[in-house]
Amino acid sequence: MATPRLREAFWLVVVGLAVAAAYGTVYLAQNEVVSADGLTWGGAFLALLLAAHLVVRRALPLADPWLMPAAALLTGIGITMTYRIKPSLAGPQTAWFVISLVLLAGLVLMVRDHHVLERYKYVIGATSVFVLALTISPVGKTVNGSRLWIDFGPAQIQPGEFAKIGIVIFLAAYLRENRELLSQRISPKHLGPLALFWLMSLGLLVLMNDFGTSLLFYGTFLLLVYVATGRAWYPLIGGAAFAAGAAFIYTTSGRIQERVDVWLDPWSDAANKGYQPLQALFAMSDGGLFGRGLGQAFVTTQNGNTLIPDAQTDFVFAVIADELGFVGAAGILLLFVAFAWRGFAIAAACRDGFSKLLAFGLSAVFAMQAIVIVGGVVRLLPLTGQTLPFVSYGGSSLLANWLLVGLLLMVSHHGAVERQRELDPSPAREAVPA
Repeated sequence: MATPRLREAFWLVVVGLAVAAAYGTVYLAQNEVVSADGLTWGGAFLALLLAAHLVVRRALPLADPWLMPAAALLTGIGITMTYRIKPSLAGPQTAWFVISLVLLAGLVLMVRDHHVLERYKYVIGATSVFVLALTISPVGKTVNGSRLWIDFGPAQIQPGEFAKIGIVIFLAAYLRENRELLSQRISPKHLGPLALFWLMSLGLLVLMNDFGTSLLFYGTFLLLVYVATGRAWYPLIGGAAFAAGAAFIYTTSGRIQERVDVWLDPWSDAANKGYQPLQALFAMSDGGLFGRGLGQAFVTTQNGNTLIPDAQTDFVFAVIADELGFVGAAGILLLFVAFAWRGFAIAAACRDGFSKLLAFGLSAVFAMQAIVIVGGVVRLLPLTGQTLPFVSYGGSSLLANWLLVGLLLMVSHHGAVERQRELDPSPAREAVPA
């Protein structure tokens, strides 16, 4: 029977070959010349994946075997699409991918046991709130009307990508400790944390001018509280309170009102505010069922400008749908579903409360972020400043999501170890060889 690490290695090789073929195809279409450069990049991509696999194989031999292949395929598609849209950005994104794998390796080798994080829950929570507050301080930077960035000269950091992980760690530890109290009857004391997160989420909505970040944090909080307590009144009351607060802010914030109005009727300002979402709709319809083919869609003009502004970030899903069609876009969505499903399965299999809540929270925030950004592209939701995990261009997003992978790998490994101990309670090795 194949061990988890052998299954992981096999699928990483498959992913590496598929990404090499995709990148090589786009390279050929872009440069109109047969060259080994595209395949060389694909070979380096596969080598990096196998190096990360060896680290995980040594440190976490019983970890889930499907997370890394799914994340690697999404990352490879993202870098390929970045090269397709704006070739000059493919190099930096590849560099961020290398750094992401180095951080993943450092995390699993140095931490190994995620329970260590539970001891520092208040430090992690306070740090997460602090880095979010930096975006609305003088060092924050406004991009497209939203204050999501901190400018460090040549590099820009999006703190919200890392804060989402820190807040999930804090909530998982806090709710594990207080879930019995919170599951009792409603009282002002019990509603305190709910009110605090409600105010913080609405504050982010106002100060950062970003509905996506606000919805992501508050939605994750409500889901975790519900899973920890089993009480449906928390998401019901919390959801109603957030809707009421958001409706009030809509009437008082011109920026939020503008986003909603463009969502409802982009044709009312098709040459300006509605241009970007409308071009995305045209691109997706142009792809049809099977797409124009990698490198074949009309994505850029002759002078190098993209038809969809900033397509490599907010609207990369529209370019994928144009080149790979409805079938390819559905395949990408299924990859997100598969990743989230594995995360929820890991949570369900855990024995201790912190591990269960941590895995569920990380999977939920990942799934919600994908839903928010794809929903904005296809006009099911207003546009937000969120990135499509692993796929959109951006170093902060890539680093944070690979750290998320590392945490889920640790949780899944220790969950498997606990299940082994239940089957064989005698003193044994912590993990079987891979």
